[in-house]
This record gives sequence, structure tokens and C-alpha cells, in this order.
Amino acid sequence: MEVEYRYVETSLVTDDELTRLLNHWCGEGWRYEGVQFAMREASKRPAMAFLLFTRPVAEAKGDQ
Repeated sequence: MEVEYRYVETSLVTDDELTRLLNHWCGEGWRYEGVQFAMREASKRPAMAFLLFTRPVAEAKGDQ
């Protein structure tokens, strides 16, 4: 089965924003796979987050 990937990046790395993005994309039929954080040297808080989602290609073609 072919898989389609979607990366979503955000520079607003808060619990509310990450929750909003997860709910939005999972509600669109995407499956959450993981998150990567980009850190700043001067701070312990992430500067950006990259969320990875997947879905089977057959589902993606049916959405068109």
C-alpha cells in the first residue's frame, strides 16, 4: 500500500497550538506519526515543531 506523507511546521510551539494542529489534521483523515522539535541555543523551549502525518494514497485520491 502506498502512503502519502504530510509535514506541518509551526513556530508557535505551545500545547494549545500543537493540540489544534493534531485535531485539525487527524480530523481530515491523516494519521499522526510523530513530532520533531528544533531548539534554540539560548533557550530550553523549542523554536519550531514539525508534525508528521500519513495516510494511504487510496484515501487521498478519494478526497478529490
